[in-house]
Amino acid sequence: MGGILFDLDGVLYLGREPLPGAAEVIRWVQGEGIPHLYLTNTTSRPRAALVDKLAAMGIDIEADQLLTPAVAALQWLRREAPGPPALFVPEATAAEFAACGPLPEEAVSGAAAVVVGDLGAGWSFNRLNRAFRLLMQDPPPALVALGMTRYWRAEDGLRLDTGPFVQALSYASGRTPVVMGKPAPAFFQAAAGLLDLPTTELVMIGDDIRGDIEGAQNAGIPGLLVRTGKFSPGDLKLGVKPAAVLDSVAALPDWWRTQTE
Repeated sequence: MGGILFDLDGVLYLGREPLPGAAEVIRWVQGEGIPHLYLTNTTSRPRAALVDKLAAMGIDIEADQLLTPAVAALQWLRREAPGPPALFVPEATAAEFAACGPLPEEAVSGAAAVVVGDLGAGWSFNRLNRAFRLLMQDPPPALVALGMTRYWRAEDGLRLDTGPFVQALSYASGRTPVVMGKPAPAFFQAAAGLLDLPTTELVMIGDDIRGDIEGAQNAGIPGLLVRTGKFSPGDLKLGVKPAAVLDSVAALPDWWRTQTE
């Protein structure tokens, strides 16, 4: 093994609370000089806010160590869909796209792309229908998904994530989404490129059997599933076989040593 990809929510923290041993594990990784990145489908806040959140938990990282769908999407939009995007993302995340000159909130035409992230309770019928109408313009804009995660575990229980809303828009408009986050193989391959390591020398540690583990495996990266976050015992019966199942991220150093000794 040469490098590690970390999921955030459900692996290093749960909501506002750090998971036991997470800060110590990250300090171990840093001390050992192991190449690593943090991959998240979070689109409700910019990278700077995630850096601050982790710092408050005793985990010190740099913003450029975070690979988010918004970062990947901005690069893709500049290359493949130049023009104003219509943003369906939280206000904080919209700031990441300021350089693209996004459409005004009320615009119902003229989008080069429709970008969908995790709006959570910000979704309404009118908002979803505006996204649909934009996608039905001629020529049709690209449908860009900042991840396709189905759900996540919040402090009050499970909540719908970005995927279900993207699927609804895709079904209604007939547009195939361009996925910028997990579980898209390109997202994991982008992480490998940033670390300058082949996918076979990486390992992904996550709590989502589909988005983290299966997604990583489809990109040629072994996946370690942790029994924290959204993990459910039923995940182990879904036909996806992790490289290992750990009680938590705190068990990572011992597992790593068994692989490298």
